[in-house]
Amino acid sequence: MQSNYQLTNNPQIADILILNTCIVKQKTENKIKRKIQDLTKQYPKKLLIITGCMPETDAKQIKQLSPNSILLGTHHFKDIVKLIKNYQQSQLTEKKQKEYLKYQDEQKLLLPKISNNKLISITQISEGCLGDCSYCKTKLAKGPLFSYNQEDILKSIKSDLQQGAKEIWITSQDCSAYGLDKNNLSQLPELLNNILSINKKFKLRLGMSNPNHILPILDQLIEIYKSPKLYKFLHIPIQSASDKLLTNMNRKYTTKQVKQIITKFKQEFPDITISTDIITGYPTETQKDHEKNIKFIKTYKPDVFNLSKFSSHKNTKAGKLKPLLINTINKRTTELMQIHRQTAQENKQKFLNQIFKVFINNKTKIPNIYEARDPNYNIVLIKSNNKNILGKNINTKINQVGVHHMIGEIVEI
Repeated sequence: MQSNYQLTNNPQIADILILNTCIVKQKTENKIKRKIQDLTKQYPKKLLIITGCMPETDAKQIKQLSPNSILLGTHHFKDIVKLIKNYQQSQLTEKKQKEYLKYQDEQKLLLPKISNNKLISITQISEGCLGDCSYCKTKLAKGPLFSYNQEDILKSIKSDLQQGAKEIWITSQDCSAYGLDKNNLSQLPELLNNILSINKKFKLRLGMSNPNHILPILDQLIEIYKSPKLYKFLHIPIQSASDKLLTNMNRKYTTKQVKQIITKFKQEFPDITISTDIITGYPTETQKDHEKNIKFIKTYKPDVFNLSKFSSHKNTKAGKLKPLLINTINKRTTELMQIHRQTAQENKQKFLNQIFKVFINNKTKIPNIYEARDPNYNIVLIKSNNKNILGKNINTKINQVGVHHMIGEIVEI
């Protein structure tokens, strides 16, 4: 490493422990807090650095759990070596520690990477968001939207492609908002066109995009999606199919607009994979609201369904509301997931016996089983003794379908 540090996944031999944190869900947050306690107790003489979102929102509580730990905010990732030096040289005063938690624009591009899969380039295009959702604690840590420089995004992608990447994942809290902090119109279409024009063979997957920011660029996006390089995959989080709840959540769109977007995409790309997110058990959710979620799933049959139980966070507006009974939340969660599993599997029946050219992007832990993606970003599992198929585009016939994957066999055409 340039800073003379060596990385290890083994905490027993490490001199410094770094824990990256997440606060999206209360359940995850509680697990991380227990992890902080465990590491502090197990390795009392080792320096523990806690980074990610939690230091920005729960610094006092972290210090109660681990008094000797030091904190690094989500907008100071590039300062980690500087933080360690300050600590080692006894220069990390209380004032300086607070500076490492302050907001600043930090572009996390063109940094050294250690990838679990060199075939996949995960490229962040922005930080933060323009939303003010009543339930979201992440906004308190991530802050307002900060779009990364387009030239640097393209440079980062080109570098990954030169290193052997063949699949590009564009990611952020809201991809469709890209550039809105600098302009009145999303710059996402321009960015996507510039990425797709790179003279290399690769597949591109667009990440999560909020409905209110998709709408103004809907026609442009549909034209861009016609590119064979772009996976026919749309991640559009709705959070609720009830307009009343969307208002309570302070989401800036209506269910009619969501349905308009999905319908228009499906008219152009009938086999497109639709991914959505729903929060069940929001404090003001009624049985009628729940039934609207059921109707939405049965009608639009999302292929990927990220279902979350409502997490109550103290520093949010929704956190001040009286929560629903846990039994009610659990019952609604089970019902929604059962309906999703049924409709998602029904969706995949149309692919049976079809032949697709799939991209094989991963070797699973199961001997001779590879994971691939079809043009709609569906997971296809393939059995092969040929170790050279990884990273290749291969014709595959679909023999079986499940809820979230399909099973295929390689065919010669």
